[in-house]
Amino acid sequence: MAPEFFHRRMTRIGFAAAGIVLGGMVAFQPVQPAKAQGPVSVADLAENLADAVVNISTAQTVQAQRSVPMPEVPDGSPFQEFFEEFFDRQNRDNDQPRRVQSLGSGFVLDGTEGIIVTNNHVIEGADEVTVNFNDGTKLRADVLGIDDKTDIAVLKVDPPKPLKAVSFGDSDVIRVGDWVMAIGNPFGLGGTVTVGIVSARNRDINAGPYDNFIQTDASINRGNSGGPLFDMQGNVVGINTAIISPSGGSIGIGFAIPAKTAIRVIDQLREFGETRRGWLGVRIQEVTDEIAESLGMGDARGALVAGVTEGGPAEKGKIEAGDVIIRFDGRRVATMRELPRMVAETAVGKEVEVTVLRKGKEVPIKVTLERLEENEVIETSTETEEQTPDKPVDKSEVLGMTLAELDDALRQQFSIDEDVTGVVITEVKPGSSAEEKRVMAGDVIKEVAQETVATPADVEAQIKKLKDEGRRSALLLLANPTGDVRFVPVRIEDQ
Repeated sequence: MAPEFFHRRMTRIGFAAAGIVLGGMVAFQPVQPAKAQGPVSVADLAENLADAVVNISTAQTVQAQRSVPMPEVPDGSPFQEFFEEFFDRQNRDNDQPRRVQSLGSGFVLDGTEGIIVTNNHVIEGADEVTVNFNDGTKLRADVLGIDDKTDIAVLKVDPPKPLKAVSFGDSDVIRVGDWVMAIGNPFGLGGTVTVGIVSARNRDINAGPYDNFIQTDASINRGNSGGPLFDMQGNVVGINTAIISPSGGSIGIGFAIPAKTAIRVIDQLREFGETRRGWLGVRIQEVTDEIAESLGMGDARGALVAGVTEGGPAEKGKIEAGDVIIRFDGRRVATMRELPRMVAETAVGKEVEVTVLRKGKEVPIKVTLERLEENEVIETSTETEEQTPDKPVDKSEVLGMTLAELDDALRQQFSIDEDVTGVVITEVKPGSSAEEKRVMAGDVIKEVAQETVATPADVEAQIKKLKDEGRRSALLLLANPTGDVRFVPVRIEDQ
């Protein structure tokens, strides 16, 4: 009776059990739930891919920049001659050029053509680049092209026979938790295999304007840079490029350039020796919750256009400052940082549809992208204005800011460029919302809630209108004295 009662009791309260006969009695043991298992072994996969992963060694001639100063010794000291001879010899040795070597990783993308992919920082500044293969072969490499914005370099070797190569996979389909494998050259040890999972996607680590890294806990250390990150089918889904570590060793936070980002860059470097990215010609800023509320958008999304480059594609297509770009070429723009990557990945000369939110309405705009000039330099000049006699200025205070109509005297006082127009802020009240938003005296209000203003009365009228509509903040388009503009939401609840 006892065993049966025990079994019924356990079943009633929800435990699964397995019965084992022990000396005529039935004992019950809880059944453990099944657990998801990782790959039993990656030995076959690693063996198949090892020959396609290479070590990159570089050599660079550098000029010493440090000399050793001789300590002061009293005149006539018996050590003076010794010190002079010793430090003269040291400084002569330090003046001699010396060879510096570094190590990294890479992989063969095209075995017939001898195309090798690695990181730009692995080969940057090198005089010689040597590719070391798994079978001991060493080949000198030429640099076909580099891209410092994504940290990618493409090399070419002249192989005596076709090389073992790997292919890119689809980095868009990998998910957080998927198993990945890294092969590389950590600390110069040679081919080393590590396994982990995808820890996160779309990471922005402030390494460049197009950050979109895969984060992984597969061990990545110094020397792994430029090596491949494989999925469990043997496809390259990323290029290992960075780690976060106070010690320089792996703490389980490594980053890889996604294959989707790398493919386009590599194709262009192979074809042109340089990148050719699309250019829209806008300056953008993040749409915060306050900015979204002030624009009546609801949820914060898209990229706010803070300025439009004169003569650029956006200006030609009639995109305006204050527009919020919410879709680009059929793709949703969820955050500001997504837009530069979308534009850069789009072919130069392609006509795309850009959907903007303008004063609460969606407006589709056709824009033909032009080429981004990587080394474009914008030159500015300022001229000194003659002193203008002081005259009475009409001022008003709103939102914690003292406002005045912009005239020659105020331009001189705050060094405001001639082409900057609007209402000048002459003082900001301490502790106000404007001060919290880093609004400063000398800033010029160009727009309030996307309406152009020219006098303090215009600003007051717009603020009153927003307050009557129940808005909690006012979106100001501000220009600094040199003309750079930005949008700033300032609270109006307490006004």
